Amino acid sequence: MSATRLLVLGVVRMYGRAHGYQVRRELLTWSADKWANVAPGSIYHALKKMAKEKLLEEVSTDADDEARGPDRTAYQLTPDGETEFQLLLAKSLSEADESTQGSYRLVAAVTFLPTLPRARALSLLHHQVTQLRGRRANAQDLLDHGTDWGQPAHVEELYRLWVTMIDGMLTWLEGLVSRLESGEYVMADDPGTAFGEPGSVH
Repeated sequence: MSATRLLVLGVVRMYGRAHGYQVRRELLTWSADKWANVAPGSIYHALKKMAKEKLLEEVSTDADDEARGPDRTAYQLTPDGETEFQLLLAKSLSEADESTQGSYRLVAAVTFLPTLPRARALSLLHHQVTQLRGRRANAQDLLDHGTDWGQPAHVEELYRLWVTMIDGMLTWLEGLVSRLESGEYVMADDPGTAFGEPGSVH
């Protein structure tokens, strides 16, 4: 699953219905091409692919819509598209994945974190924290005993790097959990309009 898929679904959901041009403009305004590796051309490809998968449906446009951009095809989420968005969001927030693609998916998910009820967001993030603590323990064990298994001494540097990277991720995640628990950010079940909620942009 790519970050592009989640971001495109999220933007269309946020608009209610959107042209490809609007989705592209929104994501490039956010600089998603830099922090989530979203290639501008992949946005149109994702729209067409998800329309074929029945996650998006084409909707008719009127003159006012056409005046907003060059595209004449607008999309909105289907019920299956809403389910897919929720599943991708939950998976990206709850699963520890230190790969480059995993990092892209996580930042895409954090973008739409406020679309979740606070308790749901906390539950997903707590799950990832638990996974990372387990990986941290494994990495520390390798650092403490790696050379006992015949590894060259310098390989310890890889284990130190792994421990340091996990520590950094845990520090940020635990801080985010703490901020959410203290009531920071407008979430889907709070008064007011949460970022990314349907109808939050016009």
